[in-house]
Amino acid sequence: MAIWIVLPILTLLMFDLGLSLKFEDFGKVFRHPWPIVVALAGQLVLLPLIALGLAWAFKLTPVFFIGLVLIACCPGGSSSNVFSKLAGGDVALSVTLTALSSVITLFTIPLVMSAATSLVGESVGISLPVGNLVKQNLLLMLLPVLLGIGLHYVWPQGAEKTDRVLARLAFPLLLILITVFYVQHHRTILDNLGILGLCVTALILLAIGCSSVLSRLVRAGAAQRRTVIIEVGMQNAAQAIAIASSPFIFANEQMAIPAILYSLMMNIVLLVYVWIVRRAAATRRHSTK
Repeated sequence: MAIWIVLPILTLLMFDLGLSLKFEDFGKVFRHPWPIVVALAGQLVLLPLIALGLAWAFKLTPVFFIGLVLIACCPGGSSSNVFSKLAGGDVALSVTLTALSSVITLFTIPLVMSAATSLVGESVGISLPVGNLVKQNLLLMLLPVLLGIGLHYVWPQGAEKTDRVLARLAFPLLLILITVFYVQHHRTILDNLGILGLCVTALILLAIGCSSVLSRLVRAGAAQRRTVIIEVGMQNAAQAIAIASSPFIFANEQMAIPAILYSLMMNIVLLVYVWIVRRAAATRRHSTK
């Protein structure tokens, strides 16, 4: 049942991403490429490696092991752009990173998930149909983004109105999705909440800490640092759930539980981060008056 909810939600979110893309944003950001390099390295290399290490350290079962690596392989999503704006980050950088990671993961997710599946999955009968994964990602990730970009340039006013509606719907839709999964799998979630909750929280905090250090090493500005932290920390839970529960790929809804827990903890941690950033900014403004 849940897969028929997550697939349209993922499609709408990726379509909304396409609506917000402007080619001029890419030009502005590529003049200062180091924050992009650091964020992509954190999203596509560092986070999956951290997830692999944590999965081994916490001795997760094969299903949860693969599920944790899967959520670490699915960066971005339109929600990160909203969080970046709330935190006073570089929104153009956020949108560019979300777009780039959405395209690059069409190639990196099959590679990383093939490795994770061969490590722990094959011994318990879990296999990855790589062809089906690529086809689903092309259909649900790339095509909606391209349609959104097309609408933006063909009918900009209509695209702007549609973007405003979809942006408001993104978070409620994810809450509906999480609620459906919790109702279906509440017993399994509660039984594993302790170890999985600690594991996904550690993943989020390590992602934030490492991305902060990396962005400082390349001397990124404050707004860019905030964006890098949010982009590396926020993962596309809808994409991970779609891959885990799709009847054409893993067909295993329990594999989506790490993504559900990550989504919950991610929003809590990053909302606290946004609150701290905004409070600090307000204090600075008050002190200068």
